[in-house]
Amino acid sequence: MSTMRLGVMAPLEKGPEATIKEVHDFGLPTCQVSCWERNLLNDEMADRLAAAAQEHDVEITTIWTGMEGPHIWDFEQGPVLIGLVPPATQAERVATLKQGADFAVRVGVPSITTHAGFIPENLTDPLYPPLITALREAGTYCAERGISLWLETGQETPVVLLRVFEDVGLDNLGVNLDPANLLMYGKANPVDALDLLGKFIRGVHAKDGEYPTAGRVLGVEKPLGEGRVNFPVLIAKLKALGYSGALTIEREITGPQQIKDIQHAIAFLSKLI
Repeated sequence: MSTMRLGVMAPLEKGPEATIKEVHDFGLPTCQVSCWERNLLNDEMADRLAAAAQEHDVEITTIWTGMEGPHIWDFEQGPVLIGLVPPATQAERVATLKQGADFAVRVGVPSITTHAGFIPENLTDPLYPPLITALREAGTYCAERGISLWLETGQETPVVLLRVFEDVGLDNLGVNLDPANLLMYGKANPVDALDLLGKFIRGVHAKDGEYPTAGRVLGVEKPLGEGRVNFPVLIAKLKALGYSGALTIEREITGPQQIKDIQHAIAFLSKLI
C-alpha cells in the first residue's frame, strides 16, 4: 500500500498561522512552506510556524527557500537571473540558503529546497565549477545541521542534475521533482526523468503544464489533469521506486480559481495514491 500523502504549497508571506490554517482547511496533512523574503527567516517566525504546525497537526516537509534579487522566468533573462548560477548574486544567495537551513532546524523541518538555476550543460563553461562549489558549501552547511538540501527540477535536464549530484559529492542532496517544470522548460518527459533521478527524489510537486510553444517563453501551467503530465503513470512509477514522501500540490495563480484548482487536484490525486 502506498504511504504517499498529499500536501500543498504554503507561502510564509501569508503569515505562519494563516498559511498553516489554510493547509488544515484543505484537509491536508503536509505542506512545503515557501519563502522569498529573507527577512522573514528569523527566530520569531520559526517559532510561530512550528507552533501553528503543531496546533493543526500539519507536517512541514521542506522550507522552499527562494533567493532574493530579480527573477524572470523565461529563456531570455532567466539564465542570468535565476538561482545560484549568476556570479553577481551567488555569494549572497548561498548566505540565504544557510539562513534558510538555520530556520528549518529551528522549526524542526528536515530539509530546504531551491532552484539551482540554468546549470550549464557544457562542462567547460566557466560558470559550472563555481556553481558546484556554491552548492557544496550550502549542502555541507545543511549536512552539519542534520538536514538535507533538495534541488527542484526545472531549468536543467535530468542528466545535468545527475552530473551535479556526482560532482558535488554529498549524501544529503535530493531532488524535489516538479514534473510540470520539466515540461514547461522543455527539458524532459517527467515519467522518463524518473529513470535518471528516481533514487534521489525526496519531494514531489503535483503541478501540471505544457511544453513551450515559442523559443523565449516557458510552457503554460495548467490545472492538474489538463496538462501533459501523465499522473497515473508517474505516480505508479514513483510507487514502484519506493517513493513514500509527499505529493505537494502547487498551482501558481492567485484568487478563487486557485482554491478551486487545488480542491480539484486533491480529488484527482486521492484516486491515484
